[in-house]
Amino acid sequence: MDYGFPAVVSVPELYGSETLTWVVIGLLVYWFAVIALRNADLLPSYIGTQGPILTFHTTRGREFLDRLSAPKRFWRAWANVGVGIAVVVMAVMFVLLLLAAISAITSPQPAEGVQQPRNVVPFPGVNDFLPLSATPGIVAGLIVGLVVHEGGHGLLCRVEDIDINSMGVAMLAVIPIGAFVEPDQEGSKEASRGGQTRMFAAGVTNNFAITLLVFALLFGPIAGSIAVAPGAAVGGVAPDSPAESADIEPNDRITAVDGTAVETNDELADQLEAADGEQVELELDGERTVMVDRSLLVTAAIENGPGALSAGDAIVAVDGERVATERGFFDELGDDEVVSLTVDRNGETETREVPIGAAVDITEDDPLESATGPTDEAFVVTAFEGERVHTFDDLHELLSETEPGDEVTVAGYFGDEREEYEVTLDEHPREDSGFLGIVGNPGTSGFEVNDIGLQLYPAEEYLAMLGGSDEGSFGNLTDSFVGKTALAVALPVIGVIGLLPFNFAGFTGGVQNFYEVQGSLAMLGDSTVFFLANVLFWTGWINVQLGLFNCIPAFPLDGGHILRTSTEAIVSRLPIESTRGHVRTVTTTVGLTMLISFLVVLFLPFVI
Repeated sequence: MDYGFPAVVSVPELYGSETLTWVVIGLLVYWFAVIALRNADLLPSYIGTQGPILTFHTTRGREFLDRLSAPKRFWRAWANVGVGIAVVVMAVMFVLLLLAAISAITSPQPAEGVQQPRNVVPFPGVNDFLPLSATPGIVAGLIVGLVVHEGGHGLLCRVEDIDINSMGVAMLAVIPIGAFVEPDQEGSKEASRGGQTRMFAAGVTNNFAITLLVFALLFGPIAGSIAVAPGAAVGGVAPDSPAESADIEPNDRITAVDGTAVETNDELADQLEAADGEQVELELDGERTVMVDRSLLVTAAIENGPGALSAGDAIVAVDGERVATERGFFDELGDDEVVSLTVDRNGETETREVPIGAAVDITEDDPLESATGPTDEAFVVTAFEGERVHTFDDLHELLSETEPGDEVTVAGYFGDEREEYEVTLDEHPREDSGFLGIVGNPGTSGFEVNDIGLQLYPAEEYLAMLGGSDEGSFGNLTDSFVGKTALAVALPVIGVIGLLPFNFAGFTGGVQNFYEVQGSLAMLGDSTVFFLANVLFWTGWINVQLGLFNCIPAFPLDGGHILRTSTEAIVSRLPIESTRGHVRTVTTTVGLTMLISFLVVLFLPFVI
C-alpha cells in the first residue's frame, strides 16, 4: 500500500540505514583501537576486554555490601519471594517463547517492524523504538537496571558468605551495556543449593521491584500532574497535502478553526465540517494562523485498486454532492454499493464509478478461494451476511462474531462485476472466530481519505495509559496498576502492533507540546516534570525487560542457573539414584529448546 503519511516513527525510517552504517563503521574503528591498546599493553590492570567490550573491574563497594547484608534473615526472606516469582516467570517465558516459535513456523510472516535488523541494535536513533530524544531517560533507566540487578547478586553473595573478587560495568564505547559481579568460584560451590538459587534470583527480583516502584510514581503523582493541552494534536502531515502547503508540521496544535476554539481532536472534525468556503483559517498553538484549502485528500491507496485512485488525489464530490471532509464523505456514501466519485488529480477533474466496500486479497487454499477460484485481483466486499460493508474495519468486526463451520454469504465486486458466494468458514489460526482467508487493505475500497491531509496524535489515549487521564478506549485495563503496567510496557511498540497510530517514547521529541503540567508540581516547570516522567517511564520499561529476559531458562542467563539448582533439588528427592547426568539432560534440553525457539523467532522471517 502506498502510504501518504510518514511511517510510525519517521526519522529512523528515513535515516536508519545510513545511521546504522556509520554506527557499524564507528564500532569497527573503536574495536581496532581497543585491540591496538591491548596489544601494546597500554590498558590499566583494572580494564579487561571481551571483543569490542571493555570491562571495568573494582573492589570498591564490598565493604558497603557487607554492611548492607547485615540483616541476613530479611534478605533471605526477600530473595525467597524472588525465587518464587522467578520460577513462575521462567515457566511463562518458556511457554511464550515456545509458542512464538511454533507460530513463526506454522504461520510465517515476512520480517517487518520490530523484526527489522536495525531494531536488534540497541542504539537510540537507529532502533525505531529508541529515538535520540529519549536518550537521557533510556541511559538513566539502563544504569539503574544494571546497578540494581548486579547489586542484588552481590548483596546475596555476602548474605550467603560468598566472597566477591570484583565488580564492575561493561562498556561499548561510552554506552553501558552490562554490569557484573564476580563471586569467588570456590565460595559459590560451597554455598548451599538454596543460597545459590537465592543469589541468582536476586537480580531479577530487584528489577521487578524497581519496575513496581517507578511505575507507581509515574502512574501516581507525575502523570497525575500532566494534562492534555487544548487543541487538536498533529501527529503527521501527508506529503503534497493542503496542510503541508500551509506549513503545518507534526507536533503543532490546531487551537481554532475560523476563530472558533478547538479543545480536542474530535472537535477539529466538527469545526471543519461546520466551516464554509473553499478555505479555512487554522490557528496553530494559539500563536499564529494559516489559511488552508479545504480538500478531502486520498492519503493511501492500493495499486490498481477500484477507481485507480492514488495517494495525493482529492475527492471533490460523491454522486455529484460536494464533499470536503472525511465525515461528509461517509455520510454521502449511504447504502449504494457503487458510487460516482469526482476526483481532482493535479488540477484535472474526472468522474469514476467505484464499488465501495472492503478491498481484500484472497489467500491460497483457504475458504473464500474455494468459492471464487484462484485470483490475484482485489475483491471488494460490499456485503457480508446481508450487512452493508463500507470499510475493512466493518468486515473485520462482522467476521469476529462468526465461528468455525459457519456458512456465510459474501457479496462484492471483481472490477465491474458483482459476485455473491456461499462460504464455509475455517478455524482462525490466531483469533477466536471463523476464518475467511483474506488479507485486508485499510480503509474503503483500498484507499484512505483524510481532511486536509492531517493525522492526529491520540495524546489523551497515551496519557490515560499512564494514569493521567480517565478518557481512553482501553476500558478496565487503565483502571488497575497491572493493566497500566502492561500498557506502559507496550507503548514503545504500540504503533507497530496496530493498537494506536504512533509509538510512544515518553514526553519527548516534540510531543511535549500536546501536554501541560498542572497542580502542585507546576512550580517545577513543564520541562522538569517531563524529564522526571521520561526517566521513570524508561527505568520501569528497561527493568521489566531485564527481568523477563534474564528469566529465560537458558545459560548463561539467571534463569538457566535457577533451572539447574531447582532441577538438582527436585532430582535429589526422587526415588532414584540421581547423577549430574540427569540434571544436565534437563537443563540442556530446556536450554536448547529456548535457543532454537529464539533463533526461529528472530531469523525465520528473513528466510521467508
